[in-house]
Amino acid sequence: MNITIGQYYPTNSVIHNLDARIKIMGTFLYITACFIAKGVLGYLLCAAFLAMVVRLSAVPVKMLLGGLKPIIVIIIFTVALNILFTGGKDMLWQYGVIRISVQGILMAVKMAVRLILLVMGSSVLTLSTTPIQLTVGMEYLLKPYKRFGLPAHEIAMMTSIALRFIPTLVEELDKIRKAQMARGADFDTGGLIQRAQSLIPLLVPLFVSAFRRADELAMAMEARCYRGDINRTRMNELVMEKNDYTALASVLVFLFAVLILRLVWGL
Repeated sequence: MNITIGQYYPTNSVIHNLDARIKIMGTFLYITACFIAKGVLGYLLCAAFLAMVVRLSAVPVKMLLGGLKPIIVIIIFTVALNILFTGGKDMLWQYGVIRISVQGILMAVKMAVRLILLVMGSSVLTLSTTPIQLTVGMEYLLKPYKRFGLPAHEIAMMTSIALRFIPTLVEELDKIRKAQMARGADFDTGGLIQRAQSLIPLLVPLFVSAFRRADELAMAMEARCYRGDINRTRMNELVMEKNDYTALASVLVFLFAVLILRLVWGL
């Protein structure tokens, strides 16, 4: 089962060598730009910027496209909802509450493109940044809010652990599914209720495995005297370099261009 979010692709590229804080902020600004984009030119600009980042990251395109497989159902469901229930002045077909229009089809295409861009953009972040770098980067970014009582270190640690274990749990689910199929389990036939009931032999051992892994991780962290960020220091502190400032400036220019397209030309 292919999934890219949470995996790390080791290579020596421009994006891999950037400061983790810049990559996190850049991803956030890119997601913001995808939501700001309204027309074809806006989405084309987002796609072109993503293509440039993917090329600089040296991450295989097949790996990113393979990561879209888990959300195909979500994309199809979103497209169907927009096509069937989004009204418009250019109506093509209508029956009761179901209304198919040109505007609904265009909205469905936009939503599908937006979801694809968001998933691929987020995947580049995790593929080019190790879980430890993500933890440190998020903690640095959230550190100013500690004065308001925000547990920056704990939030960063939980997020990085969750991202780290997504591929592990997906792989575990695939192994459990193959083992159950070898024992005669059938997950592909029957009605909706029957298929939902057939998932019980998958979910129960998956939850048991997840709790076991969480307990082992907690014991390992306690055995190493982990106490959060209390009196915690680092061997290597994050330092911004010229490439980091250049990357941040590029993302800001890109976001400004998308914003101008939306506000001035409505694109």
